Amino acid sequence: MAARAGRLERCSPSGALALSIRAPVLRPWVPADVMAQLWLSCFLLSAFVVSVAANVAPKFLANMTSVILPEDLPVGAQAFWLVAEDQDNDPLTYGMSGPNAFFFSVTSDTGEVKLASALDYETLYTFKVTISVSDPYIQVQREMLVIVEDRNDNAPIFQNTVFSTSINETLPVGSVVFSVLAVDKDMGSAGMVVYSIEKVIPSTGDSEHLFRILANGSIVLNGSLSYNNKSAFYQLELKACDLGGMYNNSFIIQCSLPVFLSISVVDQPDLDPQFVREFYSASVAEDAAKGTSVLTVEAVDGDKGVNDPVIYSISYSTRPGWFDIGADGVIRVKGSLDREQLLEEDEEVQLQVTATETHLNIYGQEAKVSIWVTVRVMDVNDHKPEFYNCSIPACTFTPEEAQVNFTGYVDEHASPRIPIDDLTMVVYDPDKGSNGTFLLSLGGPDAEAFSVSPERAAGSASVQVLVRVSALVDYERQTVMAVQVVATDSVSQNFSVAMVTIHLRDVNDHRPTFPQSLYILTVPEHSATGSVVTDSIHATDPDTGAWGQITYSLLPGNGADLFQVDPVSGTVTVRNGELLDRESQAVYYLTLQATDGGNLSSSTTLQIHLLDINDNAPVVSGSYNIFIQEEEGKVSVAIQAHDNDEPGTNNSRLLFSLLPGPYSHNFSLDPDTGLLRNLGPLDREAIDPALEGRIVLTVLVSDCGDPVLSTKVNVTITVEDINDNLPIFNQSSYNFMVKEEDPGVLVGVVKAWDADQTEANNRISFSLSGSGANFFMIRGLVLGAGWAEGYLRLPPDVSLDYETQPVFNLTVSAENPDPQGGETIVDVRVDVKDVNDNPPTLDVASLRGIRVAENGSQHGQVAVVVASDVDTSSQLEIQLVNILCTKAGVDVGSLCWGWFSVAANGSVYINQSKAIDYEACDLVTLVVRACDLATDPGFQAYSNNGSLLITIEDVNDNAPYFLPEDKTFVIIPELVLPNREVASVRARDDDSGNNGVILFSILRVDFISKDGATISFQNVFSIFTSSEADVFTASIQPVTSLDSTLQGTYQVTVQARDRPSVGPSLEATTTLNLFTVDQSYRSRLQFSTPKEEVGANKQAINAALTQATRTTVYIVDIQDIDSAARARPHSYLDAYFVFPNGSALTLDELSVMIRNDQDSLTQLLQLGLVVLGSQESQESDLSKQLISVIIGLGVALLLVLAIVTMAFVCVRKSYNRKLRAMKAAKEARKTAAGVMPSAPTIPGTNMYNTERANPMLNLPNKDLGLEYLSPSSDLDSVSVNSLDDNSVDVDKNSQEIKEHRPPHTPPEPDPEPLSVVLLGRQAGASGQLEGPSYTNAGLDTTDL
Repeated sequence: MAARAGRLERCSPSGALALSIRAPVLRPWVPADVMAQLWLSCFLLSAFVVSVAANVAPKFLANMTSVILPEDLPVGAQAFWLVAEDQDNDPLTYGMSGPNAFFFSVTSDTGEVKLASALDYETLYTFKVTISVSDPYIQVQREMLVIVEDRNDNAPIFQNTVFSTSINETLPVGSVVFSVLAVDKDMGSAGMVVYSIEKVIPSTGDSEHLFRILANGSIVLNGSLSYNNKSAFYQLELKACDLGGMYNNSFIIQCSLPVFLSISVVDQPDLDPQFVREFYSASVAEDAAKGTSVLTVEAVDGDKGVNDPVIYSISYSTRPGWFDIGADGVIRVKGSLDREQLLEEDEEVQLQVTATETHLNIYGQEAKVSIWVTVRVMDVNDHKPEFYNCSIPACTFTPEEAQVNFTGYVDEHASPRIPIDDLTMVVYDPDKGSNGTFLLSLGGPDAEAFSVSPERAAGSASVQVLVRVSALVDYERQTVMAVQVVATDSVSQNFSVAMVTIHLRDVNDHRPTFPQSLYILTVPEHSATGSVVTDSIHATDPDTGAWGQITYSLLPGNGADLFQVDPVSGTVTVRNGELLDRESQAVYYLTLQATDGGNLSSSTTLQIHLLDINDNAPVVSGSYNIFIQEEEGKVSVAIQAHDNDEPGTNNSRLLFSLLPGPYSHNFSLDPDTGLLRNLGPLDREAIDPALEGRIVLTVLVSDCGDPVLSTKVNVTITVEDINDNLPIFNQSSYNFMVKEEDPGVLVGVVKAWDADQTEANNRISFSLSGSGANFFMIRGLVLGAGWAEGYLRLPPDVSLDYETQPVFNLTVSAENPDPQGGETIVDVRVDVKDVNDNPPTLDVASLRGIRVAENGSQHGQVAVVVASDVDTSSQLEIQLVNILCTKAGVDVGSLCWGWFSVAANGSVYINQSKAIDYEACDLVTLVVRACDLATDPGFQAYSNNGSLLITIEDVNDNAPYFLPEDKTFVIIPELVLPNREVASVRARDDDSGNNGVILFSILRVDFISKDGATISFQNVFSIFTSSEADVFTASIQPVTSLDSTLQGTYQVTVQARDRPSVGPSLEATTTLNLFTVDQSYRSRLQFSTPKEEVGANKQAINAALTQATRTTVYIVDIQDIDSAARARPHSYLDAYFVFPNGSALTLDELSVMIRNDQDSLTQLLQLGLVVLGSQESQESDLSKQLISVIIGLGVALLLVLAIVTMAFVCVRKSYNRKLRAMKAAKEARKTAAGVMPSAPTIPGTNMYNTERANPMLNLPNKDLGLEYLSPSSDLDSVSVNSLDDNSVDVDKNSQEIKEHRPPHTPPEPDPEPLSVVLLGRQAGASGQLEGPSYTNAGLDTTDL
C-alpha cells in the first residue's frame, strides 16, 4: 500500500510536476510545438556547461515535490521514499521538519518515510513539510506538498436525533410529513447520502409502505391514514447511508445509527357513530303498562379521539306509537300492546333506532347510524275459541269469517267414521301455548249418531263431524239431522257453540224395464238421415229424482252405425241414409238399452227390414275435353251414356238435355242422340277470366222411371287465347302520401288489367320514371286474370325528408312482355307528410357555468336550463342525467349528489346549501338533457347531453404547502450570474381565487462553510413568483455576483404566504440547500468533431456522461480549437459533474468512472471523444507558451553562469578531471561549429526529426505509448490521440518501460542529459564517432 501510495511519476512533457496514485484513463494531449520549444531550452543549456573540480551538493530528484497519501494509511506503514543523488557519491542523510512533520518518521540513512500519526482528510486535506538531504558538507532543503486522499471513513450523521410530529388523519396522500437531514463529511460518492425507512411500527401490512422518504430527506405520506381503523401512532426507524467508497483496500458503504421519528395521528370527526352491540332484542308482555322499560341501546362516536355525545331517536317502527326512546337510550312502552296483531309478524315489533352525533362532521353533515331492534310481545290468555267457516291455511280469522251455523251432507246408512260432506269448520284461539288449547264435544238431538274430531287442539284446528251409528242415519226415517259442536278453553273454561245441520242423501235401488223383448220394424232404403223408424218404444223405472231418469242407447253391433236413438225420448231414427241399400243388406238387428241415474240398465231387440226403390241412375261413358282457337274453332261431339235398369222400360230409357249456363246459349244438343254443336264464333275475352278460357257445359242424362233418375256430365271446351289487348290502369292518376324519415315504407299501389286471358299475353310489368324516381322502387305482383299490382315503396336505406322535397311527380308504365305490344302510362303524385322527427337541442347560453359559494351562502334557484325544438308539436322537459363531483379534476364519487336539483322546466335549485363544501368538491357538473315527450315513435326524443358547470367558491381555510422536490441545487461559478435562477421551489394552496394566490419571500440566508462556520447574508438573493395552473413556483436568483472563494452551502429559508381578500393570511416555510462547486472541478473533454456537431450531440453526450458518473452534468462551454493539424482535436467541452450532496468529481475520478462503464465509454467514443483532461493542463494559448519559454531560457542562463563561476572557484578536484572537462568542452565546441545536420535537432536527444527522434529525455529509443511518435514518416498521416483503436488503457505500455524496483531500494538517478547527447552522436553514414567523447561528472544538466 505504501509503495502504491508513494509511487512517483516522471516529469510530464508540459513541465509540471505531479504525484498520482493511478494513471488517468485518458492521456492528455500536448501540442508538439510546445514540447519542441521547451526541449530547445534544455539543449541550449548544455552548450554553456563547463566542468570544474568542486564538491557538488546533493539534490532531490525532480519529482520530489508532492505526494498523495490515502487517509486510511495505517500508522507505521511505509508512506514513500526520499530519494536524492550526489555526484560525489558521498553518504547522504535524510530528514524532515516543519509544523506537520510529526505525521511522519524518516529513516535518515535510507530515506524511507513511514506514517507516524494518522491522517484525516476532513481535518487537514493538504499540508506542507520540509524535507532535507545532506552530505558531510552541504544540506539541501525543499518543501514537499502532502495531499491527503479522501476515503470512506465517515458514516452519515443525522443533524438531530429526536424527531416527532403530529399530522391529521385526513392529510392528502403525497404530502410532506417531516424532513430530516444527515451529513457525511466524506467527498464524492462516499459523501452522498441516501435515506431509507428501515422499519415502521406498528409493522402491519398497511403500514409497511405507508410512508416513503425522498432523496432530500423529506418523508412523504404514501397512503391514507385512519385514526380508528389503522393506528393512531407510528414510529419510523430511519437510516442514512452513503453510496460507498474505498476504505482499507475495500469498497464499503457506511451507514448512520438509526434514528426514530414519532408520528402522532390526530383524529378528525369523519366517522359515523357505532352501536356497541351488533344486535338488540328484548321481550315484553302484551299487558305491560305504559312507561315500562324494555331495553337499553348504546352508541359511541366512531372517532375515538373526538368522542362526540349522541342523541337517540326511533326513525321507523312497524307499530308506530307502541314504543319510544329516551336520551339515555332506554326504550319504553308508549301505548297499549296486542300480541294478536303481530301473528303475521312473528309476534315481533321491529324498531329502527338512530344515533346522531351532536356536532356535524368534517363534511358539514350529520354523523349518524341506525340499527334494528327486535321487541317480542309475550302472550296473555285474553281470548276464547271461536268457529270460522273457512279452510286452513286460507283462513284469515277475520270477524266476517266467524260463524255459529254450519250445513253438511251425508249418504244414508254411511259407514262409521265417514265425515260429513261440505262442512268447512275451523276453531281458532289466538292465544299461545296452553292459553290457546281448547276441548271439542258434541250436543243436540242427534248427537248419538255422530262424533267430533279432534277432541283436543291448540291455536287452530279443522273440525270434522263423523258418522258414529250408521243405522240411525236413515233417509226413510228423517231427511235432516242436527248436532251442536262445543269448543271449551282448557284454562279459562270459556266456550263457544256452533249448530250443524246435516242433510241425508237417498240411494238408488231399482232398474228400468221394457214391455217387450222384441220389436219388428220397416223403413225404405235410402231413407233420409233423421227419418223416424219408431217412437213408441219406452222403458219405465219406479225410482224418483235422478234415480228415476232413464237414458236410451244402442249397443254396438251390425247396423249400429246406420241408426241412432234419442237418449231422452227413445225415438229411433236413420243415422246415415246413404248406406241403407237393400241390394247390399235387407235386414238389420239392433239392441236398445235403457239406463237410470244410478247406472242400472235393461235392454230389448229391434228387427228392421229395408223396402226396395228405383235407385239406379244412367251412366255416361268417357270424358269430354275439346280445344279450339278463338274466332275460328268449331265444336261437334256426341255424348255416350247407358242405364243399368231393365232395358226397354222407362227406368232404362235415356233423354239428353243441355242445362242452362253462362255460355250454354252458344251451343245446341240433340235430345235423343246427344250431339253437341256451337252456334257461332267463340271469343276468349268474353269468357270469365277465372275460367282460363274454359267453357264447361252440363249435359243432363235422365231415365223415365219413378222416381226419375238422371246423371250429369260436363263437357269442357277450351278456347285458346291470342294477344289482342293492351294493359289498362284502373285509375287515370294516383295520389299517395308517405311520412318522412320512414325508410322502406310502402308508398302506394297501382293496378292495371290486360283483357287477354293467358299469362303469356296478359302478364304486366311496371317501370318508374320522373323527377326523384331514384328515391323509389316499384315491384310488380301478378294477381291473376290479367290483373297486376305495382307496389311503390322506398328502398330500405332511403327515407324522405319533408324539409328537402315535399312532393314527387312520377310516371308509371305498364306493358306486356310481347315485343310487338305497346305500353300504357299513368301519373303518380307522392306527397311527403311531415312528422315530429327532430330531437330537441339545449341552449348553449343557458349552460354557461355558474358560481355558488360554499357553507350555506346561497339558496333557491341559481340557474335555468333552456331547450328548443324545431317541431311545432314538441312537448319539452329537462331531465337530470348524471351528477359529477370533482375536486381538483379528480372524481370524488357521489358526495355532491344531493346539493342541487333540476326541475322539469329547467330550473336549477340548491337543495342542501349548508352541505356545499369546497374542500370536498370544487366543481359540480350537472349532466342534463332535453326530452320531447311528443316525438313520434322510432325517432330520437332526447337532445345531446349538456353539462352545467357549477363552480364552488372557496373561503380561505387552507394554508399553502410546499410540494416535495427531489432536486439538488448547485452554484457553479461560470453558470451563476446576477438575475439568473440558481434554485426553485414549488408550492400549492388548496383554496381558489385570491385565497389560493401565493407570494414567496426569503426570510433568511445562511452560509455554512466546509469547516462548519455559519455566516448570515442580507440581500444576496432575490425571489420571483410565477404560476402554472394552481402550482406557484419561486425562482431564486442572485442579486450580485457570488464570492467564488466561498466553499460550502447556502441555506435559504423561503416563506410561502397566501393573499386572501378577507381575513388573515396563512403561511408555510421551507429551507433550501445550495451547494457551491469549486472551479478546480471543471473538466475538459476534447472531441474530433467541430463544436457545431458537438452542440448537436449535446443531449446524447450529457446522457452518456450521466449514466457513467451518476451525477448531474453541467455543461458550461463548447468551443473550437484552432489547429492546422488534421490529427488534433477540433473542439472541446467544459463541464462539472456534481453529486446530489454538492460534491463534485475530479478529473481522476471522472476517468475511472468512464472507464468502468464500457457502454457509456463506447457511446462517447462514437460521439467523437478523444482527450480528457483538466483545463489548466491543456491551456494552449500561444502567448502563455512564449512567456513560459522566455522565462525558462532566462533561468537557464542564470544557472549556467552560476555553474561556470563555481567551476573556476572550486579547486578540490584532481587535475585529470579538469583535463577531461577541458577536452569535453573542446569537443562540444567542435560539434556546435562543425558538423551540424540540416534538419533541426530535438533538444535532449541524439536523434533528428527525420530519424524518428524520441522526445522523452534520457530514455532509450523505444515505444512509450505516445501516439504522436508513430513509426510513420508522415506525422499527419496518423491520429495523434490514443483513442483511434477505441482503447484508453495507458497503463499497459507505461508499465513496460518502468523498471522493477523493490520497495526498500531507492530509485536510480536519471542519466545526465548532456552525457547521453555526446555519447550518442553518430558519425554520419560510416557509423564512426566524429570526435572523442568523455563524461564530465562535474557538469550536470539533469535539473533543467
